[in-house]
Amino acid sequence: MALPPPTREALAALAARLGLGIDEADLETYHGAAEGLLGSWETVDRLYAEQAPAPPSRPWQKPADNPLGAWYVTTGITGAAGGPLAGRSAAVKDNIAVAGVPMMNGSTTLEGFVPSSDATVVTRLLAAGATIKGKSACEDLCFSGGSHTNKAGPIRNPWDRTRSAGGSSSGSAALVASGEVDLALGGDQGGSIRIPSSFCGVVGHKPTWGLVPYTGAFPIEQTIDHLGPITRTVADAAALLSVLAGPDGLDPRQGAGQPGVDYVAELELTGPLRIGVVTEGFELANSDPAVNEVVRGALQALAAAGHTVEEVSIPWHRHGSAIWDVISVEGATWRTATG
Repeated sequence: MALPPPTREALAALAARLGLGIDEADLETYHGAAEGLLGSWETVDRLYAEQAPAPPSRPWQKPADNPLGAWYVTTGITGAAGGPLAGRSAAVKDNIAVAGVPMMNGSTTLEGFVPSSDATVVTRLLAAGATIKGKSACEDLCFSGGSHTNKAGPIRNPWDRTRSAGGSSSGSAALVASGEVDLALGGDQGGSIRIPSSFCGVVGHKPTWGLVPYTGAFPIEQTIDHLGPITRTVADAAALLSVLAGPDGLDPRQGAGQPGVDYVAELELTGPLRIGVVTEGFELANSDPAVNEVVRGALQALAAAGHTVEEVSIPWHRHGSAIWDVISVEGATWRTATG
């Protein structure tokens, strides 16, 4: 959007209010400089408009039947005829661009925006043979671990519609858990894949930093932005991660020459695991004793199955929420101010 230059009268009023003491001759010079500088934005906007790709024509609709509130829009974008995900249906979290399909990111701020290019993960999903059934609803600008902030309405847990589906990838987890799709893409800045997956009883994986390109997804802050799979089984998560992972040459989070990995094959090679458990996770002020008990029981079952379970102390874990608040809010504020 072009920035309209201030009028000469507006500059004079500003100079007077700030006590700058600019005389009439110099005011004319400053006015010309402001017009020239801000005119650059108009030039760049025009150059972009001359060569910007038009969004492809892809059918989409607001879902008539959406009992969980988990869809933003539905569509039917078919991928390649073959591939590791051929015949599988997928939902894409609505902070990820699907060209020609509206994107809201749970917020009225973005409502009505239609991307002209697919995010890298969407391109890879389609190339692997998946069919995209629609955009899954998410929390307002991905800033909630609940499922109540999406401006179109709350997302409900498929196992009990009176309860939260978690967030911010609330719709993705709910759609996978309810069986409406086989796979979903989620986004995670502070638990936004892991929280709804745990609430809905599905597999959610936040990949290590930079493994999956974030190109074409709505960001919060580069050090905490991640995209990853939400599925019903670990094997499906491995298959989807094998498709999504690897550098795209565009995301600065990613190193060059990162080798591809067949994570499905890696599952077959896995022997007994060493499982680290963060001691402080059970000691936080908001730790639920009932949840602690369930987690302890699961760890005992893993140990009985032959895995090694070891507690690890990370004292700063107690301050994780405060650290995340600063990184995420300052990052989002910076992007809003500069975007």
